[in-house]
Amino acid sequence: MIIPTCDDETALAHALAALVPAAADGMVREVIVVDGGSTDGTALVADAAGCRFLRGSADLGPDLAAAAATARSDWLLFLSPHVALDPAWQREAHDFIDRVQMAGDTRRAAAFRHARADFGFRARLAEVMASLRARLFTAPYLDQGLLLTARLYREIGGHRALPGMVDVDLARRIGRQRLSFLRARAVLRGDAPGRQGAAVLRNSACIALFVLRVPPQLIGRLAG
Repeated sequence: MIIPTCDDETALAHALAALVPAAADGMVREVIVVDGGSTDGTALVADAAGCRFLRGSADLGPDLAAAAATARSDWLLFLSPHVALDPAWQREAHDFIDRVQMAGDTRRAAAFRHARADFGFRARLAEVMASLRARLFTAPYLDQGLLLTARLYREIGGHRALPGMVDVDLARRIGRQRLSFLRARAVLRGDAPGRQGAAVLRNSACIALFVLRVPPQLIGRLAG
C-alpha cells in the first residue's frame, strides 16, 4: 500500500488505524508513506506504525512512481491518507485478486466506491456525482483508492510528472475495459481538504478539460 502525505499527521493516524485488521490478516504486508515535505509529525506517525517513510519532492506523480518502484508486492494499492476503507474492502479486494489470478489476466485494476463521512444532502449528491464521473470518464480520484498489479503499473508507465490530475491520468491510461469498481466504500473524512463546493466544482471542471485533452499545464494554471 502506498500513501502520499504532506502535513497529514492526524489523517494518516486515522487511515493507518483503519488498516490494522487487514495487517493482522496479512492482507496488508507493507505500507509505504511517501511524503511531499511535511513539517508536522507525519514522519513520526509513519515510523510508529511500522511504515516505510520516503521523503519525496512535493511532485505527486514522480513521488508515487518512486514509491511504487520500491514496493515488494506484486500488487499495489494507492490510497489517500484522508480516506478510511470500510470493513468489506478486504473480502472484495481478495476476491478481485483471486479472480484476476484465476483468469490469468494481470492487466486489471480496481477502485472503491467513493463515500463521504458527512451527513446531509450535499454529501450524498457528491457521492453520486463522483460515481458518475468515475464510470463515465474513467476518472476515479485517489480518494477512491486504486488497486492494480505492479506489472500493469509498469506497462502503462506509472504516474507521470504532471501539474495535476495524476490520478485521473493514470486511470485513463488503464482504460475503462480494464478498470473494475468494487462495492466497498472508501470513506472521505469530514475534515479532508477540497471538500467545499467551490473546490468540488473546480475539480469537476478540471476533469472535463482533461478529458477534452486540454494540456495539463494549462489546466494547472486555470485551477490556480
